[in-house]
Amino acid sequence: MNIMKKLTNKHNRGFSLVEILISAAIFVILAMTAYEMVATILKGIGSYRENITSSTLANQYMEIVRNMPYSEIGSLSGNPHGNLADLPNAIETTIDGVLYKIYYVVSYVDDPTDGTALEGTDTSPNDYKQVKMYVLNTKTNNTSSFLTNISPKSLEGLLDGGALYIKVFDFVGQPISGATIHITNSISNIDIIRTTNTSGEWIEVGLPNSSNSYHIVVTKNNYSMDQTYPISTSNPNPTKADSTVANGEITKISFSIDKLSDLTINTLDQYCSAISDVGMEIHGFKLIGTSPNIYKFDNSYTSNTYGKISLQNIEGDDYTPALTSNYTILGSYPIQQINILPDTNQNFTFILGPKTINNLLVIVKDSITKNPIEGAKVELSSADKSYYDSKITGGSVWGQTSWSGGDGQINWSDKTKYYEDINISTSEIPEALRLKSYDEGLIYLTSGYLVSSIFDTGSASTTFTNIDWQPTSQNPSTTVKFQIATNNDKTTWNFVGPDRTSDTFYTVPGTTINSDKKRYARYKVYLETSDPTQTPVVTNVNINYVSGCFTPGQAIFTNLQESNDYIVKVTKDGYTIESTDTLNVTDNNANVEVLLDN
Repeated sequence: MNIMKKLTNKHNRGFSLVEILISAAIFVILAMTAYEMVATILKGIGSYRENITSSTLANQYMEIVRNMPYSEIGSLSGNPHGNLADLPNAIETTIDGVLYKIYYVVSYVDDPTDGTALEGTDTSPNDYKQVKMYVLNTKTNNTSSFLTNISPKSLEGLLDGGALYIKVFDFVGQPISGATIHITNSISNIDIIRTTNTSGEWIEVGLPNSSNSYHIVVTKNNYSMDQTYPISTSNPNPTKADSTVANGEITKISFSIDKLSDLTINTLDQYCSAISDVGMEIHGFKLIGTSPNIYKFDNSYTSNTYGKISLQNIEGDDYTPALTSNYTILGSYPIQQINILPDTNQNFTFILGPKTINNLLVIVKDSITKNPIEGAKVELSSADKSYYDSKITGGSVWGQTSWSGGDGQINWSDKTKYYEDINISTSEIPEALRLKSYDEGLIYLTSGYLVSSIFDTGSASTTFTNIDWQPTSQNPSTTVKFQIATNNDKTTWNFVGPDRTSDTFYTVPGTTINSDKKRYARYKVYLETSDPTQTPVVTNVNINYVSGCFTPGQAIFTNLQESNDYIVKVTKDGYTIESTDTLNVTDNNANVEVLLDN
């Protein structure tokens, strides 16, 4: 009887808490797995239904195109022009409660199998029409596309229209692929969008005859924009007028776009303190119209409380600033104008003083390198000898033109030595940096670098402004690039490029250096070649810097007498003496550039 009682108690005990938790966890896992499977199946069914619906609509509406007369195949605002719906006039239909939009893009195709209009080997370039049909599900925002080519019974011929040949390239003339070309013509009701090929080209054939009415806009994400301009009362002489298309002819037009840049303009006094509320008009060099000149970029700005004017996403150009506030320009760095290269982040600083009248800013540069010359004596005198004054140009240049002294020099003292190198030749005649060679000098190593000695500017408030080197161009198979390292401890050497990381390099001579104020500096030059029979060559390196708020290569004369004839004389050890013709100073901010021969 006791044994039976124990067995009965054991079976009536129930589940423990651990057993319940484990069972619940297993149930949850199984339930989630089942849910995911069901969700995946439902998603697959939905996708399948959408594909079936899109394909059904495609067959239905593409069949309409196939049954149309060839001459009528075109879109409402496209080229060729016709009655097919385009995106602004899309056909709408509702299936199972979902709104679908159907539209077409039609274009002529100049098939190269029988020659091309561009090469002059095909007088009938409208070989056939390519029809792209799009089905847009407005609920999922998914777009399905379908393509067909439709040929005529006989070639249309260029007499039925003309052609636009469009070429898009960048700052250095390289083709831009994937650029968007938007062509509109309100007279012919044309509004089409095309994309450049890998050669940066597009040719649009079969366009209706029309004079100065094809407006073309070329864009690409993160790139500048270029376009044609209509002839108008505000711009009577566009530099690139809206295009003309004539029957049987090809109109060729090119556009230049490149990556956008940022520019920060600093307005400081001679003690490097920020000046706010400085008004400034800034225009570029590029024109969109002449007689009168109409600049592509022409805007007004005011410096903020930190003495900064920020210009973001501007295109590469030469920008000229002009003060509209009550100040005198004592100098700038880099020297005016502001040259902005594509895909850069650059700084420009104005040193300003109290407003004075009849000022003359003298800018002294090396005639070969165009670098500012520091320490040159600038003498200004009037023709009648009633006025005389002299000043010394501010700013400094650290340069090296010889490396023949060899490596091992830590601190800069001997101008022919440097710190270290890998695979660099420094002793060949004529003197220059080259890659080391072997096989009796016929074959070069593929890469190498050289690190300079440590240069001491003497001031922890030194700003390094720009880097330049010669020659400015290299063999296309070779590369020259630089990085700069600066610090105040003379120990930490992090070589960086324009974005202050080790991943970028200064690759264009004359580029602005992006650095904080430091005392010590080094440069590192990298030489590379993809052709073992060629080597890059560097004959000199110049790094401009400003300690404090001095202005490199510049001297300012203020409060001159109006209408006097002035003569500027510039002297510097190692350079020839240069004098200007007589100058008539009547401008509050006049300037003159003097080039010295070494």
